[in-house]
Amino acid sequence: MSELINTSGRREFRWTLLTTVSVLALIGVAYAGDAKADDDTDHPTVWIELGGQFTQLNTPEEKFAPAFILATPRPGPETVPPLGVPHPPRVSIDGDAKITFEPEDTDWVLSAAVRIGRSNAKQHVHQQTYPTNPIGFTCSTGCQPKYQRALQFMDSAGRESESHTIVDFMAGKDLGIGMFGGQSSSVFSLGVRFAQFRARSNITFRSDPDAKVDLKYLSSLQKSARLGATYHSNVATKSASRSFQGLGPSISWSNSTRLAGHETRGLALDWGVNAAILFGRQKARVHHQTTSFYHKGKYYISSQPNYRTTQSRNTPPDQIRSRTVIVPNVGGFAGLSYRFGDAKLNVGYRADFFFGAMDGGIDTRKSENVGFYGPFASISIGLGNWTE
Repeated sequence: MSELINTSGRREFRWTLLTTVSVLALIGVAYAGDAKADDDTDHPTVWIELGGQFTQLNTPEEKFAPAFILATPRPGPETVPPLGVPHPPRVSIDGDAKITFEPEDTDWVLSAAVRIGRSNAKQHVHQQTYPTNPIGFTCSTGCQPKYQRALQFMDSAGRESESHTIVDFMAGKDLGIGMFGGQSSSVFSLGVRFAQFRARSNITFRSDPDAKVDLKYLSSLQKSARLGATYHSNVATKSASRSFQGLGPSISWSNSTRLAGHETRGLALDWGVNAAILFGRQKARVHHQTTSFYHKGKYYISSQPNYRTTQSRNTPPDQIRSRTVIVPNVGGFAGLSYRFGDAKLNVGYRADFFFGAMDGGIDTRKSENVGFYGPFASISIGLGNWTE
């Protein structure tokens, strides 16, 4: 039998934030249309943007694989590979906010932005075999058949979480050249990016790969009787916390090309690229241990001992690592925006990758890349108009 339980809850909230943003966008568009539907000369000095992203996560770490996993019982075609169950979170719903300031009578664009995401995952798989025949014996005193108590089983459970925060402070210049002539704008920016990533995991494996029944010949009955069982009990646990925190210079280039309409009401194609070098500290703290017990249990004879002995124990010292690292970061986005007066709705796809950001190793350091990518939606509201 195989039972899979996944209670991360991410499916329930997958589209909640994006739906909310869309509703707010429609409200903002209607309000802005009443206020300034046809004015081509007003330019907000401040834009406030709120949005969300359905983010797919790439936060790998080294697999915890105790030796006894190889002896996992395979009760049938429904067997789930135990090492495939505990895994880092795969998706999150991120929230982001941005404020942009365009000083009057200049081509400068100043902005501050923050993106925050958090996700949890919990998995549990229990697999076991079932005896098909009773293991007791019939005797003149009315002995009843009994079923085997020592079943082969494999139990895998994991609870993992991750969080990420990205903050940008940028100063840019509107070059006014675009990529397709006068219907587009292009902003080249320099600034500072801060990034912080955290991950935690707790994993437990339990198994009995070789339960068997002990037989003994009883001369009084002239037959073999099943008097007990011998089996092993394997337990392995791992807990880890990992983090990265870094700061460094960043550069970006964004472009917006009008596809239809005019400056204050129309559809535009937006895209951009960004890069940064982050200087920071990478940390990891890992504890794991594996223990194997030998059991001998009784069925019928009360005087028969029921004992457990420790067959092996592996408890290496905790691994505590801290290292200064340089993390390259590249990213980009592409999407569509629709402006209606002093409101703007944005939808698209965005990605950011950080190379060698996390230490995903167990007993030794193992550099792992971190990535966040997925569709996003946002609404922007312009404040403080000025006239050219």
